[in-house]
Amino acid sequence: MPLETPAHVVSELASRGYNAEREAVTLLANAPDPESAVERAVEATPDDAVKISTDHARTALDTAAEAGGSLVNGGAANRSQTGPENDPHDPSVSGGTAPEKHTNGGSVTPVETEGSADQDVDTSRSIDIEGDMTGQSTGTGEYRDFVAVFRDRYERLAGQLRGRVNHRPTDTLESMAPNSDAAIVGMVSDIRSTASGHWLVELEDTNGTFPCLVMKDRAFASQVQELLYDEVIAIEGTLADDGGILFADSIHFPDVPRTYSPSTADRHVQAALISDVHVGSEEFMADAWHRFTDWLHTEEADAIEYLLLAGDMVEGVGVYPNQDEELDIIDIYDQYEAFSEYLKEVPGDMEIVMIPGNHDAVRLAEPQPAFDEELRELMSAHDARIVSNPSMVTIEGVSVLMYHGVSLDEVIAELPDEKANYDEPHKAMYQLLKKRHVAPQYGGHTRLAPEDQDYLVMDEVPDIFHSGHVHKLGYGKYHNVLTINSGCWQAQTDFQKSVNIDPDSGFAPIVDLDTLDLTIRKFV
Repeated sequence: MPLETPAHVVSELASRGYNAEREAVTLLANAPDPESAVERAVEATPDDAVKISTDHARTALDTAAEAGGSLVNGGAANRSQTGPENDPHDPSVSGGTAPEKHTNGGSVTPVETEGSADQDVDTSRSIDIEGDMTGQSTGTGEYRDFVAVFRDRYERLAGQLRGRVNHRPTDTLESMAPNSDAAIVGMVSDIRSTASGHWLVELEDTNGTFPCLVMKDRAFASQVQELLYDEVIAIEGTLADDGGILFADSIHFPDVPRTYSPSTADRHVQAALISDVHVGSEEFMADAWHRFTDWLHTEEADAIEYLLLAGDMVEGVGVYPNQDEELDIIDIYDQYEAFSEYLKEVPGDMEIVMIPGNHDAVRLAEPQPAFDEELRELMSAHDARIVSNPSMVTIEGVSVLMYHGVSLDEVIAELPDEKANYDEPHKAMYQLLKKRHVAPQYGGHTRLAPEDQDYLVMDEVPDIFHSGHVHKLGYGKYHNVLTINSGCWQAQTDFQKSVNIDPDSGFAPIVDLDTLDLTIRKFV
């Protein structure tokens, strides 16, 4: 695609895992051949850099001028374009493409932009952050990094299951006597049906793999339909006569204990939970936002001291095909400046916590580090706490797991409608709580950045689970965990209309932190 505008340059750089300084974007966009200019700038940027500076852009342009004047033969035309606009496997609901079913053998995620270290914040109120990996990214995208993160996932989730079953490693099962009672804790590596309609589930641990047969007439057989590749479960049963297969008697998920009792604040205080603002879109609902922020200044909203935003502050650039035709603001930096102005309408004494989403200018692979310093500076007027996606935010003693929610597309695509659907997004979130992982399946739509640990595991049960992304309002309780998908602040775009997405716009869920009672306010 011709890189005719700064927006297209930003999109192309983002697809290669880079941010860029504004002046650098302008220089590249104004080059005689912007596409080749981007190619040269990437080549001029050191391997360990995550942002293309103005100096990198100038070096690329100067080198080209010395070599022959115009960037005609920069080589970009010889490389495949893999940005979001050209990716047919990017089923983002907020972007508008339809979700696809899982296929094995997903491609390795490239190394992408790393966030910056956490900023200094006012700690006069009770806010604590856990799991913020901003500035902690260590993955290089090599095979061994993926092995390490999956091993970490297995060990942590297996630890939640081992106390409930008398498990044996796969290599030990192979040596046990036939017809013995046995159990295995493993990662789901394969699910398939037999000719007779039974289910064969293959589990993998650190020693190998072992097949488990779930008979179709067993009462728990329907649980197989809830399984996703790469999640960690336990299966109890009886070994076959030849010892080569485990006949399943039960399936166990890490899950939230049914007796879980959430924490509450020791005073009456409220939090507003919103997501998917999408400033920069032609369909951003500015009037609804003004009504919301005006209401926050009223006596009725006096108890609201916290505002939690679960990603997609802006519409972004190049997130889905032909998005530029639906943009009101085409420059990504201008979008964040406009968002900052809207954020200034929130009462100045309100504590704000924000995580990024898939439309924001951070890497797409999860976990997503928080915004870099340049974007933080643009949004610094309100002194918001800006952390990674996901993060566990504890407010007044109440823990809130904030996750933007890209994996919900995959959960909804894979599971039966009664278990997960777009009209009831909280049900898909229930599945993530059950699996104790915010993005269990890898290899489909959800991108995974291999780090030194799996930041997507739910080690602790949250009191509130807050998500967005799907632009639908949904809420309920799963084993006493208040689960909220907070809708959006963007009316239906032409692209969403073409794929039958009808958003729930202009809603603000308000939670009483002392009781966990929920009130839904509508501003349209």
